Amino acid sequence: MKNSLVAGISTTTKILIDRERTIAFMGDEGRVYGTPSMILDIEYMARNWLLEHLDDNEDTVGTHVSIDHMAATVEKDSIEITLTVEEINGRAIKLIALVRDSLEDVGKGVHNRFVVDKEKTFERLEAKRHKIEALK
Repeated sequence: MKNSLVAGISTTTKILIDRERTIAFMGDEGRVYGTPSMILDIEYMARNWLLEHLDDNEDTVGTHVSIDHMAATVEKDSIEITLTVEEINGRAIKLIALVRDSLEDVGKGVHNRFVVDKEKTFERLEAKRHKIEALK
């Protein structure tokens, strides 16, 4: 990890809520930004942002997500996600997420990520694939 990865740093990204990010459980009139999409947006944003603060052989994996989805965001509105590093404990990173559409706060929560060595991770995954193949 680079020295730039410290508690207190933050970033904000704006995202247009397109049809693919919405869920229409109540039909098209009720189409809104889906909670799974909010979580996915937070996770991808966190991973991509943290890469700026990591060495070339490192990446992060998500280990925990706890999100309150507090209000509806309609299709074609935009949201802003703000992520703030709250705590770093070794390779564990705790992020606070705030999500706001053009009118109000719509989401808040915690997302934890863990810094991994890519080569070691690939080796572990390959070993797991071999174990699974051996079970067949």
